[in-house]
Amino acid sequence: MGNIKSNIHEVIENIFGISTGTQEQLLLSIILFIFIWIARRISNKLIIDRLEDYKERYFWGKTLKTVTVILAILVLSRIWFGIFESVGTFIGLLSAGLAIAFKDLLVNIGGWLFITTRKPFKIGDRIQIGDVTGDVIDIRLFQSSVIEVGNWVDADQSTGRIIHIPNGLVFTLWQANYTEGFEYIWNEIPVLLTFESDWKKAKTILTKIVNEKTISLTSEAQKQIKDTSKKFMIFYHTLTPIVYTSVKDSGIMLTMRYICHVRKRRGTEEVIWETVLEEFAKYKDIDFAYPTTRYYDNKIEGKHITEE
Repeated sequence: MGNIKSNIHEVIENIFGISTGTQEQLLLSIILFIFIWIARRISNKLIIDRLEDYKERYFWGKTLKTVTVILAILVLSRIWFGIFESVGTFIGLLSAGLAIAFKDLLVNIGGWLFITTRKPFKIGDRIQIGDVTGDVIDIRLFQSSVIEVGNWVDADQSTGRIIHIPNGLVFTLWQANYTEGFEYIWNEIPVLLTFESDWKKAKTILTKIVNEKTISLTSEAQKQIKDTSKKFMIFYHTLTPIVYTSVKDSGIMLTMRYICHVRKRRGTEEVIWETVLEEFAKYKDIDFAYPTTRYYDNKIEGKHITEE
């Protein structure tokens, strides 16, 4: 048998000028490609083709292709260049290759460990990661799911979409938690009045309204702040509502600022606005400002000018 093998090597070397060592390397390479081709065919037939979800089929098909390419490169390097003489070195580089192939999966698992131990958020919290805001409804090994709020819907109400966020993003994107420990946020309602309006009267009315509609919330928020301050450096000296005055191009801006529950912002705004509309309708000297074109005659409307 050995003589036959030697004769075959000799014939090939004489005809094609390929040395015995190179012939063995070519043969091993061909066997490797045949093995990989058969293994991929079997894997596709028995596993990947049976997956009903086309997204899962694509993902695992892509992963299998990447893994086989890395393995082929490692084995070919061993065959042709004598690399990885040490079994330990080969196994180490093989592990490194697999780590590269499954980099995103490993990062997501690391993110899951971070989420479950450090707990930047938990199920039920309202969070924002990057441009996505929503209520957390599921935390799994590779991704977390939120039901989206905001986006094209006003006042942070649900859009109905479920967004899946890879856990690894907790290492690269900032996260905001609206409800951890302290479930209240500051909200502002701007009210723009004409320059001719009695803004002092309007400010008194707005101050009364915002205090009446939100005073119970401030006591609840104060209790939560006291509890949360034991864990975080969070403190507010004043939680009572306030109305700020400023001047804009088209009128006098009165801004109501108050504490509200993160999930009730739209509801509190509606109650406050309806009361404001009802109260302002009682007075002829209070008018809302809106985009208009106006011609101003200083002699008629301006301050008194002493004629010489």
